[in-house]
Amino acid sequence: MDIKTVYFLGSFPTESKCPTDGKPEFAFIGRSNVGKSSLINMLCNHKDLAKVSGTPGKTRQINYFVINAEWYLVDLPGYGFAKASKKAKANYERMIEQYLLQRETLMCAMVLLDSRHELQKIDKEFIDWLGSMHIPFVLVFTKLDKLKPTEIEENIQIIKDKLLESWHSLPESFATSAKKKHGREEVLNFIEETMKKYEERLRV
Repeated sequence: MDIKTVYFLGSFPTESKCPTDGKPEFAFIGRSNVGKSSLINMLCNHKDLAKVSGTPGKTRQINYFVINAEWYLVDLPGYGFAKASKKAKANYERMIEQYLLQRETLMCAMVLLDSRHELQKIDKEFIDWLGSMHIPFVLVFTKLDKLKPTEIEENIQIIKDKLLESWHSLPESFATSAKKKHGREEVLNFIEETMKKYEERLRV
């Protein structure tokens, strides 16, 4: 996929306030500080599209970016919110849950996992919940540039093995580095192919 145009449409506090024009949506989500903003900027080839911060949990609403006037890249708040109050955490969780469960134009949730670390409990719980709710998703491993080449495959396999304790098989996965632009073509090609399948279903 060649991204020719991209712009920020707006931030929305709830799923019910989100755009209703029917464009396909791909939602990016992960634990706070997983490198989501950096990945979005890399995919869109735009340095400052999504705000990169050293402070986790800066995304507080549902952010929409219009790609090629054809589809939406949706930046969801990260889960975890270590420094948020209990009330704020509950509000964020409700916002995310409502979006993922109710959004009819959601093609796929792109679940980001930090390739440097073992699978966290909160990641596994979220991924298991997606499966139980039959929400389509793929795994996107981030920060490959922080690992030695010999560590990449091993680290990713450790994470997958942990998930396979409760899964018969796993969805597609992508290994990425925002710094080195690794995995960009693979992720964008997946989005393009998913959109083609969606359009074919609409024509039937």
